[in-house]
Amino acid sequence: MNLTELNRIATAMVKPGKGILAADESSGTIKKRFDAIGVESTEDNRRDYREMLFRSKEAMSQHISGVILYDETIWQNAKDGTPLIKLIEESGAIPGIKVDEGTQALPMCPGELVTIGLDKLAERLKKYFERGARFAKWRAVIDIGNGIPSMTAISVNAHALARYAALCQAAQIVPIVEPEVLMDGDHDIDRCYEVTSRVLNKTFQELRVQRVELEGMVLKPNMAVSGKKCAKQASVAEVAEKTVRLLKACVPAAVPGIAFLSGGQSDEEATAHLDAMNKLGPLPWGLTFSYGRALQAAPQKAWSGKADNVAAGQRAFSHRARMNGLASQGKWDVSLEKKAA
Repeated sequence: MNLTELNRIATAMVKPGKGILAADESSGTIKKRFDAIGVESTEDNRRDYREMLFRSKEAMSQHISGVILYDETIWQNAKDGTPLIKLIEESGAIPGIKVDEGTQALPMCPGELVTIGLDKLAERLKKYFERGARFAKWRAVIDIGNGIPSMTAISVNAHALARYAALCQAAQIVPIVEPEVLMDGDHDIDRCYEVTSRVLNKTFQELRVQRVELEGMVLKPNMAVSGKKCAKQASVAEVAEKTVRLLKACVPAAVPGIAFLSGGQSDEEATAHLDAMNKLGPLPWGLTFSYGRALQAAPQKAWSGKADNVAAGQRAFSHRARMNGLASQGKWDVSLEKKAA
C-alpha cells in the first residue's frame, strides 16, 4: 500500500471549492427519481442522464473533485463510444465506485439494518481499480427510533465499514467511510447529536483495530439535524455549531477531509448548512459536500429526459455545483440563489 498516494487522492477529493457528486443511485433509487420526472428508467436513459452531468464542463472542471459511480455506470460508454469513466477523468475529477450491496435486516435487532457486500470485495476492488476507480464508498445506515439504535447495530455496521476500508486501502483505493444516521424520525437535534457521536466513536475505534490509515480515507457523515418529523426544526446556525462541535469531539485530525451527505435535506438547506460550518473558522480537516439529490434534483427536473433540455440540465447542475463549491469555502450567500433564479 502506498499511503502517500492514498493521501494525495483523499486530499484532492476534499480540495477547497470542490466536492463529490454522488451519482451512485441503485437501479431502484434512480427509477424513483425518474418516475418523479416522467422518464422511463432504461439503461439508455440512465446513461444519457449521467453523460449529461459528466459532460457539464463548467461544473465538472471547477466544482467537482470526484464522482461516485454505480456498478452499471462504471462499465458504460457514452453515446459516441467514450467510456463514461473517461469523461470524468478528462474533466479533472476522480472516478469512484459504490461497492456495498445494500442492506438487509439485522438478525435479533427488529427494525435495524446491516450493510452487506464484503464477500469477494477484494476481487471486485481489483477490477474496479483496473477500470480506473481510485476511491470507493460504503454506506452504513443507522435509524433513530423507539429503543434504537442498539449497540449491536452500531457495532456490526462499524465493524463492516472498517473491514471494507481496510480492503480498499490494500487495493490502493481510498475508502469513503459513510456511517449515516438517518433524519427520518421525530427526534430533535440533541438526540441526533448523541447517536451520531456514538456511531462516529465506534467507527473510529473499529478503523484503528483494523489498521486503517486515517490519512488515506474520507469520512462521509450526516450533519447533526432535527428529524424530519420533529416539531422544532433546528436553525442553520444551530446545525452548523452542533455539527462542528460533534466532529471536533469524534473525528481525528489525521483524516484529510469530511464530505457530508445531504440525507434528504433540500438543495438550499444542504448548501446553507455547509456554508455556515465553514464560516466557523479554521478546522482540522476540509469540510465539503458529497451530495446526490441536493446536486441532482434541479438538473433532473430541467432535463426531464429530453435531448433538447440537455443544456438546461447542465446549467442547473453547474449552478448547484457552484453554490456548494462556494459553501465549502464559507463564501456562499443566499442572494446568489436569487440572482441565478
